[in-house]
Amino acid sequence: MSGHSAERPAGRYGRRFAVLATALVVIGAATAGGIALHAHSHAPAGVPTSAPKVATATVTRADLSDSRSLPGTLGYGTPTPVAGRGTGVVTALSATGSTVKRGRTLYRVDDQPVVLFYGATPLFRTLVAPKSAAAKPVRGRDVTVVADNLQALGYDIGHRPPDSDGLGATYTSSLAAAVKRWQQHVGMTPTGTLGVGRIVVLPGPVRVGTVQARPGDPVQETLMSVTSTTKTVTVPVEADDANGITAGAKVTITLPDDRSVPGKVASVGQSVQSGAPGEGDQDGQDSPPTLDVAVTPLRSSDVAALTSAPVQVRFTTSTRHGVLTVPVTALVAVKQGGYALQRPDGTLVAVTTGLFADGRVEVGGAGVSAGMRVETAS
Repeated sequence: MSGHSAERPAGRYGRRFAVLATALVVIGAATAGGIALHAHSHAPAGVPTSAPKVATATVTRADLSDSRSLPGTLGYGTPTPVAGRGTGVVTALSATGSTVKRGRTLYRVDDQPVVLFYGATPLFRTLVAPKSAAAKPVRGRDVTVVADNLQALGYDIGHRPPDSDGLGATYTSSLAAAVKRWQQHVGMTPTGTLGVGRIVVLPGPVRVGTVQARPGDPVQETLMSVTSTTKTVTVPVEADDANGITAGAKVTITLPDDRSVPGKVASVGQSVQSGAPGEGDQDGQDSPPTLDVAVTPLRSSDVAALTSAPVQVRFTTSTRHGVLTVPVTALVAVKQGGYALQRPDGTLVAVTTGLFADGRVEVGGAGVSAGMRVETAS
């Protein structure tokens, strides 16, 4: 057993835990006769004082996990604004709360549908088929999005030249012909030319959140906001406390009715958000900067009845396997510095400390072994 410390990162929650641990250490130290602590107790006159009750505990070998519960909000995640492109007048918009999938209409401009495609690169130019065999066709990642989505929707796009250099797909005559058939099917003017503003490219299916525009508005403005279709818990975590939280980690979500349901960390935000002025721990100080951690319930049925709700999320930030542990109240702070455990016969055994969690602490050192009896404050 090494003396390596596995204490959680510094931060508001780390500082609070350290204060609690210190208080418990002082209680533990009060059980040791002859150990000098630089603290004094003052009771009101006439009120007798008594020594703390002393109990014993056993050094045990176990897994020790450090966890914390933080408040979060169940909803559909961070909204993404959708701004219109191209020219024209908005003639229809999807309703708030509706779900739009690949190939479906998100809104209409000049009574022509604007359709959702999945991908990462928006259509940033007009795609036109080559005029002749000698003409150089358009290539790019935006063309890849069009080709991928038409294939996913069941359209035959013909021969697809390989993208060996990573620059994107080619807008071939056969792909343009597939676009023309798709345009006719969805109600667009079938030309085989695809202009900016005829599709909206987003990572996946969306749920319409708020709708800002109205029919009759010009298309070149923010029309609506959309979110994921999967319910997510957003947890703001202090930036210096987020190191122990990783994507894929298991968590426990406590719902407003006190049910606890399993979840996992979907992502840890990379953008640090500045703290709010005057909302820190002390009057007049700014609250600390935070990162948004996204958590998803493992079973959607657990939150099917909820649209939005405040919840608590319990994260396990570090785990030590098979370490020697004692109750925190068994620690004795010694005059020379550091900590010790006191046997029932009064002898002290110096220890190093590691992880503090759930009222116990990892200990190590010469003479410390599983089954050893030590005194604690009760």
